[in-house]
Amino acid sequence: MQQLRLFFIALQFFTRLPIPRWVGFEPAWLHHASRYFPAVGLVVAAIAGSVYAAAAQVLPPAVAVLLSTAASIYATGAFHEDGFADSCDGLGGGHTRERVLEIMKDSRIGAYGAIGIGVMLATKVAALASLPKLAALGALLAAHPLSRLMACSLIWRMEYARAEGKAKPLAQEMRGGEFAIAAFTAVLPASAVVAAGWLPAFSLAVGLGCMLLATVWFARKFQQRLGGYTGDCLGAVQQLTEAVFYLGVLACLWN
Repeated sequence: MQQLRLFFIALQFFTRLPIPRWVGFEPAWLHHASRYFPAVGLVVAAIAGSVYAAAAQVLPPAVAVLLSTAASIYATGAFHEDGFADSCDGLGGGHTRERVLEIMKDSRIGAYGAIGIGVMLATKVAALASLPKLAALGALLAAHPLSRLMACSLIWRMEYARAEGKAKPLAQEMRGGEFAIAAFTAVLPASAVVAAGWLPAFSLAVGLGCMLLATVWFARKFQQRLGGYTGDCLGAVQQLTEAVFYLGVLACLWN
């Protein structure tokens, strides 16, 4: 029952979806809810995949993907997209650690953020629209949990860069066992789409490899510029790794 509560706390934190009243809330639960971040990704993937599967029956692939993307953004309240845009603004416009953090905390979006999130969304939509229908559906179901696992790896291995912050309660501790739970909930749907024949194992492996490279690159940049990560960094990693997964899968199937 406590594990179910932690899942719902993570769902409430990372999405705008309602949770049952019996769940309750204790501040200490946030410290351990990050283990279910990939499980929240599976819920978002189910929403996006359902919209795509329904829309693709009567609409062109590009329109179906756009509607699917809009559904996932609505479900999460653009939480991760906002983090990506803030990270683009901070890393692009700040020259010192203090200035980068100041820019990232600003609720206004700048040129780097606007251009970055526009290109990011266009890349995801174009990549998914270029995939066969079952492959696109499989990519959605695999990418959302796996990309959130990549974000969890920052919580597991890096220090939080701010003294205070919205994501700090989730970032205070993540043990190896908790990361193992996160990894299991991310790998399970990825394995299922391969077993169902929606994605070839090789294309999934290439997509995952692209995710790992992007995570390492972003983590090194965050460490160099900030000395750690923030909540915006988690959103940035989730968005970037989701996009490069689609690109990796597309590169395999296109060739």
